[in-house]
Amino acid sequence: MPLKSYKPTTPSLRHMTRDTFEKITKTKPEKRLVVSKNSKGGRNNQGKLTVRHRGGGHKRKYRLVDFSRTVKDGVPGKVSSIEYDPNRSAYIMLVTYKDGDKRYHLAPGEINVGDEIITANKAKIKTGNRMMLKNIPLGYSIYNIELTPNKGGQTAKSAGSYGKVVSLEGPRAQVQMPSGEVRLVEKKCFATIGVVSNQEYSNINIGKAGRNRWLGKRPTVRGKAMNPVDHPHGGGEGGSPIGMKAPKTKWGQKALGRKTRRRQISDKYIVKSRHSNKK
Repeated sequence: MPLKSYKPTTPSLRHMTRDTFEKITKTKPEKRLVVSKNSKGGRNNQGKLTVRHRGGGHKRKYRLVDFSRTVKDGVPGKVSSIEYDPNRSAYIMLVTYKDGDKRYHLAPGEINVGDEIITANKAKIKTGNRMMLKNIPLGYSIYNIELTPNKGGQTAKSAGSYGKVVSLEGPRAQVQMPSGEVRLVEKKCFATIGVVSNQEYSNINIGKAGRNRWLGKRPTVRGKAMNPVDHPHGGGEGGSPIGMKAPKTKWGQKALGRKTRRRQISDKYIVKSRHSNKK
């Protein structure tokens, strides 16, 4: 997927790049597979701001994407169109199954309109086909990987991401995640052959602040630039320091050198950590 750049007729266009959308074959979504999506602006049901830097942006409708595909086990389908989805970085594909049902799925990079795909315990090793991990050869790129049987794809779903089956020895398969982590996953979990579409997404340069506002992203203000009532770093004359030994969050918690997560997540299924200094 090539990116389009602009002549530098304005400062904002000098470095701006965008997708050419060459792969997109349909502009309007399937009406039956779309639901309305209300913008929350980062606020909860009490109207209190719980997530900062969100608000505004263009109206979006949510596409009902099927991440599991096991409902259509053994039913062949044909790719009808490849579409843009404003709610995710990857493209989605509209698949028409032999029984007449239509569903949205994550599109791999090398899929084309008219290609046939299938979900089965064991299927042909072909881009877009979904099958159990135990039937996928070692080294093949996979995406939309299940971590718990029948739960649907949970990882390797963003643009350009993929994992790999490293080993099938023992009761569980060893799968390399996009982060580099090698994890034990049950062999009866499903995954799709291929790499997620829109691989150049990470190279897109936003170019100007207004483009982020279209996406619903509000500005990130430094605490040092605020008043003392709004942030522990606030106040002072000119470019004065934060006035404390260590930086704090907006709510007074230490920002560096202190763990804030209480969940004790087990690492018994992790063979190799994504952090190089760990096992």
